[in-house]
Amino acid sequence: MTFPLRRGAQSLGAAAMLALLLSAEAGSQPAGQSRSWTEEKCHRYSQASADALRRWGNEGLGRDFLDRHARFIAGGCTGEADVCPRSPREIELANILTVRALNAGMASTFLPFACRP
Repeated sequence: MTFPLRRGAQSLGAAAMLALLLSAEAGSQPAGQSRSWTEEKCHRYSQASADALRRWGNEGLGRDFLDRHARFIAGGCTGEADVCPRSPREIELANILTVRALNAGMASTFLPFACRP
């Protein structure tokens, strides 16, 4: 199950933070080198994640959430979705990264966020 964007006051704050993230220019690939679309998506997602953590820190993000998220990126963003956002801060970060990924042309099935019983 993926998490849809939450509505309310927190979403407004997240939208403002997202606007800042979206204005950041993505890093460029060196001339003569190209990435597969899977590699490019992972690169863009990894950058978005690093940007968000650099801007807002990891306060309120649990160790399990951070570890699973790091494992997803380290694995080339191809592993099973098993990052479950539980705290308000984790949900906020997942929402920001979801919108950023969709705006970068990635499908929602790319994302690592899912909670299972």
